[in-house]
Amino acid sequence: MRVFASFAVFALFALSAVTAQTPASGNAQQGKELYLKYSCYACHGYDGHGGAGARIVPLAMTVTRFTAYVHNPPRRMPPYTDKVLSDAQLADLFAYIKALPVSPPADQIPLLSRIMGDQELRIKN
Repeated sequence: MRVFASFAVFALFALSAVTAQTPASGNAQQGKELYLKYSCYACHGYDGHGGAGARIVPLAMTVTRFTAYVHNPPRRMPPYTDKVLSDAQLADLFAYIKALPVSPPADQIPLLSRIMGDQELRIKN
């Protein structure tokens, strides 16, 4: 019994890892068109890094969770029911968002590093 339980836990984690690494199956170009058509950029920014709405890059959801969230969001975002955006369209939108580049960490942005270094020098002096 103990071996079975250990195997079941291992299988669950292995499946999670494979699912997390699976690329989005939608059409990113069509997703970009939907992102613009439905003005997602107005809240999430053209690069998905936020604004009035949440930061969506990097997107830490599966396509299934993303679809459920967009159809019935728990917060201020308006719902886009399946009459407005189908699951297939949301898969395209998901593919586009997943294709957006992630911002580099702050310490890897040369100008920001220089500014922060200058401020540290002023604080020490």
